[in-house]
Amino acid sequence: MYELIKKEGRAKRARLKTVHGVIETPVFMNVGTVAAIKGAVSTQDLEEIKTQVELSNTYHLHVRPGDRIIRQLGGLHKFMSWDKPILTDSGGFQVFSLAGLRKIKEEGVYFHSHIDGRKIFMGPEESMQIQSNLASTIAMAFDECPPSKAERGYVQASVDRTARWLARCKEEMKRLNALEDTLNPNQLLFGINQGAVYPDIRIEHAKRISEMELDGYAVGGLAVGETHQEMYNILEEVVPYLPDHKPTYLMGVGTPANILEGVERGIDFFDCVYPTRNGRHGHLYTNHGKINLFNAKYELDDRPIEEGCGCPACRRYSRAYIRHLLKAKEMLGMRLCVLHNLYFYNTLMEEIRAALDENRFAQYKKEKLERMSTHQE
Repeated sequence: MYELIKKEGRAKRARLKTVHGVIETPVFMNVGTVAAIKGAVSTQDLEEIKTQVELSNTYHLHVRPGDRIIRQLGGLHKFMSWDKPILTDSGGFQVFSLAGLRKIKEEGVYFHSHIDGRKIFMGPEESMQIQSNLASTIAMAFDECPPSKAERGYVQASVDRTARWLARCKEEMKRLNALEDTLNPNQLLFGINQGAVYPDIRIEHAKRISEMELDGYAVGGLAVGETHQEMYNILEEVVPYLPDHKPTYLMGVGTPANILEGVERGIDFFDCVYPTRNGRHGHLYTNHGKINLFNAKYELDDRPIEEGCGCPACRRYSRAYIRHLLKAKEMLGMRLCVLHNLYFYNTLMEEIRAALDENRFAQYKKEKLERMSTHQE
């Protein structure tokens, strides 16, 4: 159940009650594609760094270890020892990212596994069945994510097919949730808005999926080649056509600035690999811009990554030590950097929620962006 607590302009402060606990929004979901956060981060760590939702990927878990194996072991929550909400991405993005390994048909998508080359077929029903086996809190509908610069005719045909697939997803999810042996009969389904950078196609699709009374709505197919401004423009056009009384999710986005801009335009849920990927390369987020620990100027720097930060890395270790670990290729260096970045993101969301609670989000956003634009690399 989604409760809209208050609004400031289009920005929403809300709460989604799920079978695995309450999600306070706006929220950043920590990406654990194969049921693990890259960088040797455990689920115990996730609790410590204030994670609300973990995100895993349907396609990747289907390929390895196999969704049936996870089901036999009691579902994804039990498998990875995490009792809070989990969102599973449907495999639709792999239709985009594995372009050289797939063929799209009306019935679904034929893949060659990126691991061993074996043939895989995934359509709306298969995606729902896999996600039901995983027993995630929120399942994403199976869609095609067309390249943002694809020509109009292709995008229109793709979006029409995605709408037909969504109807099949809804039907299959209803069937699966009603089965006696379903691990999570309360699994929620979010639909995905597509349409590349064509506002009229996006709006038409948003109207069409809004009528389907889903548990939530995502805006997909952004941050895949278009400019930030193009992405913001699409959000301004499309979000007003998605139901206000349901959660909205901007998929695969983004930087702290992207998140602030997204919240202002009515987005509740975000996810992105940036904090973990950047962390593994020694690039760290702070309230005064990003820093790169590989830079020689940090060799003798005995300060924490950021003064006053409560993350496990900053509470105990210096920039100089973490830099040494990274240079020595010690896994602990990557781990500490990833923990810091995820803590930074989760704290950012906490601050955003507090600002919305106190009707000062516009002021907070302005000040935060100004502070973060100081480059420290």
